[in-house]
Amino acid sequence: MKISKEVKTAILVLLGIILFIFGFNYLKGQNLFEPNTTYYTEFDYNALSQSSIVTVKGNQVGKVLDIVYDYNTGKTKVAFSVNKQLKFSKNSVIRLYETGLMGGNAIAIIVSKDGEAAKPGDVLKSEVEVGLITSLSKNFSGLSTDLNVTLKSTDTLIRSLNEIMIDESDDGLKKTISQLNTTLAAFKKLAESINGVVSQNDDNITTILNNFKTTSADLSEISAELKSANLGSSIESLNATLTNANTLLKGLNNGEGTMGKLLKDEALYKNLKGASKQMEDLIMDIKLHPKRYFRILSKKEIPYTAPVEPNLN
Repeated sequence: MKISKEVKTAILVLLGIILFIFGFNYLKGQNLFEPNTTYYTEFDYNALSQSSIVTVKGNQVGKVLDIVYDYNTGKTKVAFSVNKQLKFSKNSVIRLYETGLMGGNAIAIIVSKDGEAAKPGDVLKSEVEVGLITSLSKNFSGLSTDLNVTLKSTDTLIRSLNEIMIDESDDGLKKTISQLNTTLAAFKKLAESINGVVSQNDDNITTILNNFKTTSADLSEISAELKSANLGSSIESLNATLTNANTLLKGLNNGEGTMGKLLKDEALYKNLKGASKQMEDLIMDIKLHPKRYFRILSKKEIPYTAPVEPNLN
């Protein structure tokens, strides 16, 4: 079958149109052979361009398709496409951010799995991440003002230092340096004197150090002897003895046991005191009337009469 020139021309024209469309979209960053879905978002201003990339965690997953200014709302509406394999919910956020220090912007999808799944054509929430260059440009006036104040302060400080350095008055820096040199010279003489004293008493210092060494060795031997004498056991025995003594004294103080009762029983004390008094009267009566107690001396019974205590007044 022979194809006419007109048909060949039409086929070539169609192929050219197809190649032109494919090449144009390819230059825009779109691949017609990849299955993509389109979503929308809005920003207060436009910092993007068509074919700006769309990323998820730093990985490119799509491109910006179209940017349109909405005259009714005053916002910039952005259409972007992502690979159909990417799944996220309507609660995901589209973030506008700077891609580098030299400029350039892109949008990132902050994926959220919570809520209803996003469908092609949905309008998603957006936010703007302020970059370093944008922040510096916004605050450049304040930074320049602060820098100007800092430079003026530095200039004032340098001038003050220059005035101090070239001060020729009696209270100037030169006098202070001269006094410092005098002080350093005095310290030098003192150090030389100390060195002379040390040199003259070198033998004495050596003797003192030797004595200290001998004393240290003796103390070490004494410590070793105390350690071998089982001083710890002796101290433990002494602690046990003191504990028992404290327990005994505590019992006596509380009136426990025979000794405790003797110490704490007031009635027993009074009885002992009365018995002592009666014993004293008995001995006194024996001295005064021995015949009363010894019948061999007298057969007549002598009645007992209480001794009369002398009146000291």
